[in-house]
Amino acid sequence: MRHRVAGRKLNRPTDHRMLLLRNQVTQLLKHGRIQTTEAKARETRRLAEHVITLGKEGTLAHRRRALALVMEKPVVQKLFSELAPRYQERKGGYTRLIKVGPRKGDGAHMAIVELV
Repeated sequence: MRHRVAGRKLNRPTDHRMLLLRNQVTQLLKHGRIQTTEAKARETRRLAEHVITLGKEGTLAHRRRALALVMEKPVVQKLFSELAPRYQERKGGYTRLIKVGPRKGDGAHMAIVELV
């Protein structure tokens, strides 16, 4: 039974999956938008919203928790100095998911995740 088990496995071992999601969140915060498969996009979105919420708090403990998830220090600085003040009045929904269509090679459903 899967009661209260959240998230997708994405056909990867746990460490590979977490590294993939951390990398995608880092790139999303760095560039503002990324294109990936729908399943990866949904998982990336969950983690990115959590990290932005940490940035809104702004304490040292929240900065350290964000550093544990985001892979580059300059991106964390950008999160706390630029992105967090931008979303200060917003209660959630910091990202947008746009479905693009199937990928040419294997037909995987693609999506764009971008910051609102």
